Amino acid sequence: MQLKLFSIFPLLPVLATAKPSAGCGKAAKVITQSTPSTTPLTISSGGRSREYFANLPADYNSSVPHRLILTLHALGGNAAQVITGQGGYLPFYGLPSAISNSTTYKTDIPTIYIAPNGISNGWGNTNNSDVNFIRSLIDTVQSDLCIDTSLVFSTGFSFGAAMSYMLACNLGPEYLRAVAVLSGNPQISGTCPALNATSKGVAFYIQHGTNDQVLPVSGGREMRDRFLKVNGCDVAGTTVAPDPAVGSGARHTKTEYKGCVKPVTWVAFDGPHTPTPKDPGDSETFSPRETWDFFGQFGRLE
Repeated sequence: MQLKLFSIFPLLPVLATAKPSAGCGKAAKVITQSTPSTTPLTISSGGRSREYFANLPADYNSSVPHRLILTLHALGGNAAQVITGQGGYLPFYGLPSAISNSTTYKTDIPTIYIAPNGISNGWGNTNNSDVNFIRSLIDTVQSDLCIDTSLVFSTGFSFGAAMSYMLACNLGPEYLRAVAVLSGNPQISGTCPALNATSKGVAFYIQHGTNDQVLPVSGGREMRDRFLKVNGCDVAGTTVAPDPAVGSGARHTKTEYKGCVKPVTWVAFDGPHTPTPKDPGDSETFSPRETWDFFGQFGRLE
């Protein structure tokens, strides 16, 4: 009975007050519904012009705080591919469909998607330039649009995953509620600050293929282990699902760690470097569903 009650808890309409951004109650001046989502916008960061794309709900209301999700492209890709679902991506990593089709976390909180462009189609983050860009971008969006500042998320694949990891390390809970790291690496977008007593975590979802020949799964485990520490998880008290063996044909496994100050979830699959892994016999990827199952738990429930 206790398990059944826990499973329906996220569906209960117990919502805390939103934390509205400075853009709430104001007419947008930069990001408007008249700007097509396929038209790039720019901000200045680090002495150069940086591009991003914005996707607003058709019924955007400046008096309603919105969820904000950043969607970061992989190496060699770009933001335009992320928003249109080309180059191996699903549009915005499949999250709009996952949210609308979810039976676990129904939500009436509208979502704004932002897809930024990296430099030279990547996220090298030299001298933290990309972290500073994303920080400025979040500030810009929150000043122009009505955002719930407690519901800001980032996700990405490969280089975009590595960058989301760096954002989690560097921006922390002052800017981000959670990240979803899809087959990333802990070094290619820079290195996170050393852990110390003042380190702050964010909710951390990570998935990785055990047969990833581009960014090996060992890097994924390293990123996971950092946030298990900073989020104070009870690893010993958690029943850990074994990672699927390479070539096993097994379905993906998921471990939701216990005792964390902020949740940490690890998903492993028997597969290569891909943003759209599928379980054997399935026609659709599990990635958007698992990502939303993680993000969706944060519906102003605190």
